Amino acid sequence: MKNKYFGTDGIRGTVNQGNITGEKFFKFGLASGTYFKNQKKSKQVAIIAKDTRLSGYTLEPALVSGLVSGGMHVFTLGPLPTNGLAMLTKSMRANMGIMITASHNPYHDNGLKLFGPDGMKLSDQIEKKIEKLIDAKNTTQLTNPKLLGRVKRLENGNDKYIEILRKNFPKNFHLRGTKIVLDCANGAAYKAAPKLLKELGAKVISIGVKPNGFNINDKCGSMHPSKIRSAVRKFKAHVGISFDGDADRIIMCDEKGKIIDGDQIIAMLARRWKSKKLLKGGVIGTLMSNYGLEIFLKDEKIKFFRSKVGDRYVKEKMKKFNFNLGGEQSGHIILGKFATTGDGLMVALEVLFSLRKKKQSSKLLNVFKSLPQILENIVVKDKNVISKIKCENAIKKANKLMGNKGRVLVRKSGTEPKIRIMAESYDKSLILKCIKIIKRSIKN
Repeated sequence: MKNKYFGTDGIRGTVNQGNITGEKFFKFGLASGTYFKNQKKSKQVAIIAKDTRLSGYTLEPALVSGLVSGGMHVFTLGPLPTNGLAMLTKSMRANMGIMITASHNPYHDNGLKLFGPDGMKLSDQIEKKIEKLIDAKNTTQLTNPKLLGRVKRLENGNDKYIEILRKNFPKNFHLRGTKIVLDCANGAAYKAAPKLLKELGAKVISIGVKPNGFNINDKCGSMHPSKIRSAVRKFKAHVGISFDGDADRIIMCDEKGKIIDGDQIIAMLARRWKSKKLLKGGVIGTLMSNYGLEIFLKDEKIKFFRSKVGDRYVKEKMKKFNFNLGGEQSGHIILGKFATTGDGLMVALEVLFSLRKKKQSSKLLNVFKSLPQILENIVVKDKNVISKIKCENAIKKANKLMGNKGRVLVRKSGTEPKIRIMAESYDKSLILKCIKIIKRSIKN
């Protein structure tokens, strides 16, 4: 059965509408706090981080109020990348962590991502249990006045996160002599990323590090990689690095100005880790992973399986098969050796560690030939439109037309009111024809 509140990646929507209101966030805090408080008796602690949206100032107090009303003590960290929150949830031995973010969405959206004490995103089963608590009467969850939680602000969250990241690399690792264009999307990594790269000795040209509450993901970040492409060419940088609003995605650019997506980064890491005997099992991709990646990994004799779209589904499958590398074309990449969820800054460090002697990112990052792929996002009022007969017939027609010359994938976005149509083939005219057939049926 479909979740009532949770989507592919937490809860998300337009601020002051539907589920993204102060009233709802109080309930989310109370319900999630009640669930995790019952799982761990010794300590009742939640930690909260956020990205840079103005609406965070209205939603965070409501969330804190719900948690404290249920007897949970709360530490607030301010702007911090999502995996930083996940790492600190685990290292601080908290009951739970909550990231207030709408990731790559525009400023007018917001939401939250929940993490358990192990720093992992929640399973569908746990989300359903929390949803029942959200809809239950609050009076059963409100604590005795003597047992109300306390709230404390921690100012050193980014420093703690940087410290954890640095421990994963040799003490003598440095980036002196490396020029990097860095785009933080005016989001959660605007403090941690430039600070860490400069500490390692890199010359950093920073973009998207002046958040004003409204400019997160606005014509910058991983959703707009042309920004780093222009800057890499202008400043003759060795590499460009671009994150999204909560820095769980990374898109890169080589010194020649070619955009490098998540699939290419995964291919590079898989080959390197295999040669260093660091790769465990194989690689998990998603339904959206380019077929060229699948062919490359097969040639390299590396196992490859696909999961549903969403980094938590990638992580679940990595856990199932005991793999330590997985991710998405969009730039969600999970380094199982280091992280429990996508971490743009961690992946950037791993790539830069490989690059430090070569200096030519084009030779390192262009690993396989991608199959031409086109993705179209169609805004809809009702995402169930693809279940209607006219749409189903159009999808069948497109698949029949594509045959064995490529792939067609149609799915509902888990985070936005959109239908995503993806087609890939060496025949571009065939891709466009298939997309047109499906697109027309949705619009009609």
